[in-house]
Amino acid sequence: MNKQTYTAFSPGHISGFFEPVYYQTDNSKSGSRGAGINITLGATTQVMISDSTSNDINITINGRKSNATVTTLALKYLIGNKQTSINVNTKLDLPVGQGFGMSAAGTLSAALACSKLLNLSSTDALKAAHFAEIQLRTGLGDVMGMNFGGIEIRKNPGLPPWGMVEHIPGYFDIVLCILGKRIDTKKILNDKNQTDKIIEYGKLCTKKILDKPSIENFFYLSQLFTNKTGLASKKIIDVINIANNYGMASMCMLGNSIFAAGKTPELVKTLAKFGKVYLCSIDKYGARIIE
Repeated sequence: MNKQTYTAFSPGHISGFFEPVYYQTDNSKSGSRGAGINITLGATTQVMISDSTSNDINITINGRKSNATVTTLALKYLIGNKQTSINVNTKLDLPVGQGFGMSAAGTLSAALACSKLLNLSSTDALKAAHFAEIQLRTGLGDVMGMNFGGIEIRKNPGLPPWGMVEHIPGYFDIVLCILGKRIDTKKILNDKNQTDKIIEYGKLCTKKILDKPSIENFFYLSQLFTNKTGLASKKIIDVINIANNYGMASMCMLGNSIFAAGKTPELVKTLAKFGKVYLCSIDKYGARIIE
């Protein structure tokens, strides 16, 4: 095998609400129902591959060497028993642990580039990234959402053909604001009392968005989920209420952050008083090879 390089991009993904679904015997059916938005800030990953006498995976994220356990596991799924050296260089546009799906974006973009180098399909890349997220309990629906792009409703959990995704039309600016320290998704997903509430209201919100699939209803149900699950701090609730004066806002699941849409200049100016602000828009295309 000659040394080769491919680069892939995966959008970030914000879940407005979700219902975790686990099948102990089948990771392909595990994941989440819910709805979310793919954003133009995400992960760009260059993968270089060459022959080796052993399996060797080296990952750098934003210029620093990283263990990147989810990405490593996904790539191991793809390379199998091949004796291969893989160098991965990922640039993340947003922080990890703030509900922007950066871990999943890094993993999916790396898996896409690696699968291209190994003459595997994008379906193989999706499967590897999804399995890694499910196995390590770092995410549930981000990979599926990122694969499709746009504003999506995950009608059924897991991979196609079991997993089914429906789109909500729409294209507009999204204002993000980070309000505090990162949230440990794995810790929340392993807390039964917390997940019972998430399942109850995630199921309800998914049913209601399918009844009326509009962006206004998506934001309304995202706020309902935020309020009823108890995931949000008082500060998050207060800032959402302030942002609602200039449009629609809710909490990023699962992060100490919010997302908002409406009067963009006013939202940027107002939210900058409370935390670090990022401006992006909806990514309509989903994860893809870019060079």
